Amino acid sequence: MRILLSGIALMAAGAAAQSPPPPPLFEKPLADLPGKEIALVEVVLPPGGASPAHRHNAHVVVYVLEGSIVMQVAGKPEQTLGVGQTFSEDPGDVHTVGRNASTTRPARFLAFFVKDRAAPRTIPAP
Repeated sequence: MRILLSGIALMAAGAAAQSPPPPPLFEKPLADLPGKEIALVEVVLPPGGASPAHRHNAHVVVYVLEGSIVMQVAGKPEQTLGVGQTFSEDPGDVHTVGRNASTTRPARFLAFFVKDRAAPRTIPAP
């Protein structure tokens, strides 16, 4: 199985690990929206893994493939999502919680982005 990380810093078992952003599974400029693109990224969170607060400056839709994840954007309640469930973020959202709900099993999800072509997919939140 090929494991891809979305470039977010992951913290597993109390130790932080930074992974370079992988190439997306799919990326395409949007001809009818000049300067915009879509990208699809597979994210695997190890048992107990989490991401620090960040933002995407993009429209993002997450689809859970395996395990369960806890997600939250600033000002909204936490959501625990299982296989087949979705979560979305808007360009102005700060993603405050993103973690694997399990300490024993990995979680895997797809993240679909609509973003400016020149913008990074993920940036740390202040």
